[in-house]
Amino acid sequence: MSTTSDSIADPGEPQTESDTDPVDFDYEVIIRARTGWQLIDWRELVEYRDLFRFLVWRSIKVQYAQSMLGIGWAVIQPVFSMIIFTIVFGYLAGIESDGAPYAVFAFAALVPWTYFSNALTDGTNSLLINTNMLSKVYFPRMMLPLSAVFAKLIDFCVAMLILCGLIVYYGIPPNAGVLALPWLIGLMMLTAAGLVMWLSALAVQYRDIKYAMNFIVQALMYCTPVVYPASLIPWTYKWGDYLIYPRLVYSINPMVGVIEGFRSALLGSADMPWALLAVGSVSAAIIAASGSHFFRKKERLFADVA
Repeated sequence: MSTTSDSIADPGEPQTESDTDPVDFDYEVIIRARTGWQLIDWRELVEYRDLFRFLVWRSIKVQYAQSMLGIGWAVIQPVFSMIIFTIVFGYLAGIESDGAPYAVFAFAALVPWTYFSNALTDGTNSLLINTNMLSKVYFPRMMLPLSAVFAKLIDFCVAMLILCGLIVYYGIPPNAGVLALPWLIGLMMLTAAGLVMWLSALAVQYRDIKYAMNFIVQALMYCTPVVYPASLIPWTYKWGDYLIYPRLVYSINPMVGVIEGFRSALLGSADMPWALLAVGSVSAAIIAASGSHFFRKKERLFADVA
């Protein structure tokens, strides 16, 4: 019987290196603790990009699973808040709105604020609700809180469409400030990402953070010009023999510049707050860098305490 070149080699014949399987499955991966200043490992995130897309998509699906209204909640939440704020702060309290109708004035702030608060809440809890993943498989842990930051962009885009409809309804003309929207959105996401990395890492070790989130978000809202304009905060204030700068300190909160920037870009009710945005951008960069460092420093403990 004739044989071909594909026949099985005689076990008694010596095999060359090319005849043996070159893949050695007997290996181990050692993950060592990092030292020094640790920021985001972009190369690692790129390598796991498919997993990141899956986590973002899963967050979106889980959010609206078994919900009758589905993505309609992305509209209901800011619209309901706008109605309450318009009645309480616009009509009853008579808070000024820089010459714009209070309803659209409030909604222009609620769109970025709703995104920020929801991303902050979901991102903070992301490690706690994925403890099985943390203990069973390796992947960049940072992807869990960051996936919440990106998943909430869907709600943000839907709410922006409603805001554009309100702007058309009130006959507000467009202005050149809309060119700054990419900067404002990027600053909004950077701030959310930085705080989420801080809070999610802390929440793993201190579960009190999880229960305190509602209070934290509420306190941050009143420290941000959502229901009132930043113009109510003076630039300078005389305190005894000292001259202090309240609005400059106020703008350390990056969302101050973001919300005032949204109002300026979309409503044209005030000049673009370049000073607030400059201070806020520096502050957001510090929050993001320090949050990334803190998260990566603590991530080796997540599987032990989660």
